This record gives sequence, C-alpha cells and structure tokens, in this order.
Amino acid sequence: MLTFAAAVFFLIITPGPGVLSAAGVGAAYGMRPGLRYVLGLFIGNNLVILAVISGLAALVLATPWLRTALFVASTAYLLYLALRIAFAGSNLAFSPATSEPGVMAGILLQPINPKAYAVNTALFSGFAIFPDALVAEVIWKLIIVNAIWLPIHVLWVWFGGLLKELNLPPHQQRRVNFAMAGSMLLVVGLAIVSAM
Repeated sequence: MLTFAAAVFFLIITPGPGVLSAAGVGAAYGMRPGLRYVLGLFIGNNLVILAVISGLAALVLATPWLRTALFVASTAYLLYLALRIAFAGSNLAFSPATSEPGVMAGILLQPINPKAYAVNTALFSGFAIFPDALVAEVIWKLIIVNAIWLPIHVLWVWFGGLLKELNLPPHQQRRVNFAMAGSMLLVVGLAIVSAM
C-alpha cells in the first residue's frame, strides 16, 4: 500500500491541468473561489475514476475520432481557462469575467483532462494491493487516491490564494496571472507535441 500511496503522491503532485488550473484560479480569484473549483475537480476526477474502473474510458479512448474530439475539447477548454486566468481583473479581457470559475468548471475539466485518465488508469490497473479481492482493492485505492488528491489540490489553491492575498500592485498581479496561464499553456503545448 505504501508503494501505491507514493505513486499516487508523485503522479498527482506533478503539474498538470488540474493542479495548475487550481493554483491559477486561486491566484486570479482567491481562496474561496479556488476551493469551489477544486470541489468540481474532485467530483470530476472521481467520475474519471469510475470511467476507468468500469472500462468505459478504455472503450472511448480506443475510438480514434472520439479520442481526437476529446483531445481538441480538452485543448480548447484549457486555453479558455488559461485566458480567463491571464485576464482576471484586467481591462484587457476579451470578455470580462462576470463570475469566477466554480464547481461546474472543475467538473467539466476532468473528463477531458488527458492526465486524469493517464494517472487513474496507471493507478487502478497497476499496483495490486489485494489481487484476490477486487472490490476491496478498488475501495482501498479510492480511499487512498482521494485522501492524497484532495490535500494536494487544496495546497495548490492555497499557494495561488496566497499570491492573491499579497495584494500585489495590478501590474505584478497581471504577471502572476500570466505566469499561471503560461504554465497551463505549456502543458497544452506538451500535450499537443506528445499527440503528434
């Protein structure tokens, strides 16, 4: 179980769309909106886990056109989130944000987040804990994954919220927002390169 827990920690802590967007929402909008967003990510991640466990994810990802459609949707959504974070509180926004990303934004990200599928597939198809008791293994893995997943994402929001609470001058806050958005765009770029 310790090996599994270590794998969960290292696979989740590494920057991906979920943790970067959590930090970005925290930095751009503050801790409370960030926590609402993380609640959505949490629900969405568990939906991805259910898709992985049930085999639905394997069926969907085995269909080339559907896999491509999900990739395009995830790329577009991550670009949208990056732009919302980059231009939060700015007069430069292409469409001023009337509300911060909330629970639904987090839920919508996870089913189209390629890292969520990769991580959960690796975790739930490998690392046999109870090879003769599949139900017990799935339950324990769910408990361990969620017990590690939630604090890591809250920590990333806290980090972003801490940046927001520093009450930086507007030009410095814009730099923070751009850096967070740039990190998300880097992940998008890496995903595009790896898909080629």
